[in-house]
Amino acid sequence: MSSTEIPSEQWAQVVEKTGGPVVYKKIPVPKPGPDEVLINIKYSGVCHTDLHAMMGDWPLATKMPLVGGHEGAGIVVARGELVKDVEIGDYAGIKWLNGSCLSCSFCQQSDESLCPEPLLSGYTVDGSFQQYAIGKAAHVARIPKECSLEAIAPVLCAGLTVYKALKESGARPGQQVAIVGAGGGLGSLAIQYARAMGLHSIAIDGGAEKGAMCKELGAENYVDFSTSKNIVQDVKNATPDGFGPHAVLLLAVSEGPFQQASEYVRSRGTIVCVGLPAGAYLKAPVFDTVVRMISIKGSYVGNRQDTTEAIDFFRRGLIKAPYKVVGLSKLQEVFDLMKAGKIAGRYVVDTSY
Repeated sequence: MSSTEIPSEQWAQVVEKTGGPVVYKKIPVPKPGPDEVLINIKYSGVCHTDLHAMMGDWPLATKMPLVGGHEGAGIVVARGELVKDVEIGDYAGIKWLNGSCLSCSFCQQSDESLCPEPLLSGYTVDGSFQQYAIGKAAHVARIPKECSLEAIAPVLCAGLTVYKALKESGARPGQQVAIVGAGGGLGSLAIQYARAMGLHSIAIDGGAEKGAMCKELGAENYVDFSTSKNIVQDVKNATPDGFGPHAVLLLAVSEGPFQQASEYVRSRGTIVCVGLPAGAYLKAPVFDTVVRMISIKGSYVGNRQDTTEAIDFFRRGLIKAPYKVVGLSKLQEVFDLMKAGKIAGRYVVDTSY
């Protein structure tokens, strides 16, 4: 194993039981296996998924005790003997998909996120809310040295996820896309990726603060669900011909918007489900879906090539994730704000304090 000097212990935030809270404590530094790298995590974005993992919201068992986090950016400090394409000192990132089998039919067709035996960072394996984290070398994000590690952290999940969803929507340059939950961590990036891809975005969220942020990031229209008397009509009115957006990205963390999107999406439009509200179901009228030729689909993170592309938009200065930095020790406070719906943009934790 090639390595630099590495301590035996580190600070981490550990979920010791489902429902939390997280406990800030010292734990051993892990050692990478033959096909893995050890990354000294400098910064990690905080995602709504991390809260779901702590609360046990999803029908998928979590590792317990668990170190959450899957937007970790840092420096490679050790690598296994089989790793040849990642060097000590490289910038690298821990993503949601920590590893996959690389041999099943999904992995062979670049759908590694659909692998039946995935390793999920901060869910089935320990993630990036610690100072040193393990990642499969084939799957860690390659981060160019000119990129800021704190600024790029949210791109590793939020950015990648919305970039992939926009690709899945099939929306073409010059067309309209509605972004539901536009004022959150995913939405704030979706607006920017949409603009960089030549799309016109209609931001949908609640409150004046989020509205101002969405407009500043490039949204051409903002529909405030907290004051709108008719959201469906307001969204349609935001399109030039009044027929509604060509695509809808559902990034919301509540069920209501998932039931409503089919009412304002344009005929032959596409609804892309991304957010994962606990216990939620989709509902759309069959007659309307058929005669208006509406497509409804899911989009789940992205593959390794999607990651490279999403990072390149950031490297070129086209994406700037709005974020606030706090110490890793303050993670529970971030979760409390998240539960209360009081976060605009993204929080990034600094693992040094």
